[in-house]
Amino acid sequence: MPYRKDSSPRAMKMPEECEVVGVVIQLLGFDRVKVKCADGKTRMCRIPGKMKKKIWLRVNDIVLVSPWDFQSDLKGDITWRYDRGNLRDLKAKGFLDNLV
Repeated sequence: MPYRKDSSPRAMKMPEECEVVGVVIQLLGFDRVKVKCADGKTRMCRIPGKMKKKIWLRVNDIVLVSPWDFQSDLKGDITWRYDRGNLRDLKAKGFLDNLV
């Protein structure tokens, strides 16, 4: 597992209008994961190239999904992975109410 050089926590990215929070439910391989999103849909999401080697995903990780313009109910891109420390902030702001 790669470690960051600095021990300071990352700044948390909040969901924007076209993004939705989700939970990784299955790792499919070939940079694809299945995510259960807060809007009630299950999407097959891909990990973009800039995130492939930097951020490793596991089952039950909380991620930020950007649905595609076409097939937005089925597919999307993962844009952010939240750390365990960020879960309290997300829960307090109401983004995790529909997930758990």
